[in-house]
Amino acid sequence: MGDDQPLAIEVRGARVHNLRDVDVTVPLRKLVALAGVSGSGKSSLAMGVLYAEGSRRYIEALSTYTRRRMSHAPRAAVDSVRHVPAALALRQRPGVPGVRSTFGTSTELLNVLRLLYSRLGAHCCPNGHRQQPTIDVALNLNLTCPVCDVSFYPPGAESFAFNSDGACPHCTGTGIVREIDEQRLVPDPSLTIANGAVAPWSMFGLTVMPQVVAEFGVRTDVPYTELTADERDVVMHGPAEKRHIAVPSKNGKLFELNFTYRNARQAVQEALNNATSERGLNRVNKFISTQVCPTCHGTRLSEQARASLVDGINLAQATAKTLDELISWAPRIESTLPPDMATMTRSIVAQLLQIARRLVDLGLGYLSLDRASSTLSTGERQRVQLARAVRNETTGVLYVLDEPSIGLHPSNVDGLLGVMRDLLKDGNSVVLVDHDVQVLREADWLIEIGPGSGTEGGRVLATGEVADLAEHPQSLLGGFLDRREPVVVRPQPDDDDDVFDHGRIRLSTRPLHTVHALDVDIPRGRLTAVTGVSGSGKTTLILESLVPAIEATASGGRLPAWVKTVDAEGVARVNVVDATPIGVNVRSTVATYSGVLDDLRRAYAATPAARERGLTASDFSYNTGSLRCPRCEGTGQVSLDVQFLPDVDIACPECEGSRYAPAANDYRRASSTEDISLPELLALTVRQAVERVQDMRRVKNRLETLIDLGLGYLTLGEATTALSGGEAQRLKLASELDRNQTDALFVLDEPSVGLHPLDIRTLLSVIGRLTDKGATVIVIEHDLDMIANADHVVDMGPGGGAAGGTIVASGTPRLLARDPHSLTARYLRDHLAAAQDVRVL
Repeated sequence: MGDDQPLAIEVRGARVHNLRDVDVTVPLRKLVALAGVSGSGKSSLAMGVLYAEGSRRYIEALSTYTRRRMSHAPRAAVDSVRHVPAALALRQRPGVPGVRSTFGTSTELLNVLRLLYSRLGAHCCPNGHRQQPTIDVALNLNLTCPVCDVSFYPPGAESFAFNSDGACPHCTGTGIVREIDEQRLVPDPSLTIANGAVAPWSMFGLTVMPQVVAEFGVRTDVPYTELTADERDVVMHGPAEKRHIAVPSKNGKLFELNFTYRNARQAVQEALNNATSERGLNRVNKFISTQVCPTCHGTRLSEQARASLVDGINLAQATAKTLDELISWAPRIESTLPPDMATMTRSIVAQLLQIARRLVDLGLGYLSLDRASSTLSTGERQRVQLARAVRNETTGVLYVLDEPSIGLHPSNVDGLLGVMRDLLKDGNSVVLVDHDVQVLREADWLIEIGPGSGTEGGRVLATGEVADLAEHPQSLLGGFLDRREPVVVRPQPDDDDDVFDHGRIRLSTRPLHTVHALDVDIPRGRLTAVTGVSGSGKTTLILESLVPAIEATASGGRLPAWVKTVDAEGVARVNVVDATPIGVNVRSTVATYSGVLDDLRRAYAATPAARERGLTASDFSYNTGSLRCPRCEGTGQVSLDVQFLPDVDIACPECEGSRYAPAANDYRRASSTEDISLPELLALTVRQAVERVQDMRRVKNRLETLIDLGLGYLTLGEATTALSGGEAQRLKLASELDRNQTDALFVLDEPSVGLHPLDIRTLLSVIGRLTDKGATVIVIEHDLDMIANADHVVDMGPGGGAAGGTIVASGTPRLLARDPHSLTARYLRDHLAAAQDVRVL
């Protein structure tokens, strides 16, 4: 590489979100990791500066005509960014794929399989006689059937594509059919047609149809159940013929008119064809059921595309295989074919295995090729994107990865690192935002942002190689990188027998999906970690079996069909706390969600100035009160219409995002330092605000709980829609910490996602407060810190998909770490080896 090539990206004066005039140098053609506590500004630097500027400048280099058809990021709030390459982002939450996308199409494995079937398949002639595989197919020669002597061209790869020539004609290659469900058209058959038995007629404005159908001889004054089969057939399938009826006007005058009959099915079909909005579609969907296509049985392929065989199976059967099964099957194909086809077979199979093995390295071996992409988790979709990026063999591109280790078992992290090294080998640069210390230790260069979150973060604490950060006095991460920090930080039972001192929850299941029949015991009043590789059955066991079984028992309902028994006496409440954002309402804030705003509004209504003017607590509501900002109506933001581009949301220029009119600042309460108005109080962080409400016991206690949860850096007026997954999860727990929880089960689905090792300690402290109150807590986890601090571990596997679905081992973390059958144990053992000293929170 020439000496004149730039060696680093130079960022000067970055002010995106909470970054405070950050100057930083990011080495090129290296694996650079950005680390820091949640909300410190890592993603602002990675996505808001590096990716935003890299993608914007690339797009601005294109023609005006091309740019108009591409969405692109606005200019970042930064003084300068030099030497930034064209950038691609692999986001934490990739977009949800369309109905035609499968794991096979998204990985491009299906393209190779289609080629394999077109070149190596035993095809049928037009009369259905099967031909032996022949090299003549590759030579593009006509085939002649030895049975009926007809000549024909063999099918090409496109003939096996379900989004092209090979599509099933019934479902057009989607594998499902949406059909009008006649039972739903008459939801209450006890009604007469005159009284609205046929729901679509009244819903879609066809109110005269009962009169029209009467002209066909159908009785409209008897319950629908009493109609003859012929009468019902007219209602559902009657012809679109005109009938003469009398329609009364508002003043009672009759008009003689001709109306064309719209049977019940036609009414729905026309409404479906005319639906232009989500609301319109939802109305129609009430009458439609989705089923597996009866013609192709969900395979998406036409009968002709399913006719060709390789090693005795068709393409649909091949795509039903998991990646692991595909890798075992593909090398056997050569032995089933004539010797003169060996070279071509090896070439195609090698291409197939190259793609498949990379995906298996990323922990996706349990997925089948026909799995709909929309059913994949965000972590699975991100890893598919990553594998494709390597296969595209780009050079000189900046790849920005947002927490690529999400959902990865420790055993798959090596595969992830291998993929990133391949990108670097091709001359690319990789910047990743991550918290997994296993990943961070492998970085060539680390940039740590902090020290805190929100307004307490946004500065570069330390940069350098792993050894540099480990010794840096300001680094919060160094002790975790060089294993100085203890691993186990909460008290645990002395031995396995003590774990069940408070009782147990027992579950017995039948087989479901790829999970075998299971019997599992969960200790009451303890923290249990459920672990295992992706696809091993953790979600099926806990979220699909245990949770609905306990909910059914508590409510007196019926157990799920696959649950044999559940014994959870005394457990009356189940709280599933995941990392999904809190609502979609921009009016929801930390103050409203935590329940302090109502108390604050009452307190401000009680001030002398407010009482003098007759104001009540409702006047201090930014949603409906008289003091809300009239410009943004209390949302704190306004939308700018930028003509051909999407609308841009900005802070309201009238209230500067406070949500209140200027008059709200006239009403002030005394605090420990100075008088403060409600808009000013809501602009403070939780930590700052708690000092101003010492005289309000309930508000003070709730804010102190948020500080205990590690959320003291959030502002009271911050929209909950803007919170990260980890922040949302902890905020959801806030109201539960001071209640008696002996009758409660909490299930936390991957609570470590997006959490720095220090944040994980905070989370463990929160879980400790719940178990101290008697709660039973289950975490579905890959993070070794979370697993090491559990009281009990249930490890599923040994693999994913069909290779998993059993409980491999269970017990205390130290007991499980010694189990030779557990894949998790291997990594947990090494992790616990560093835990010679134990710090108890």
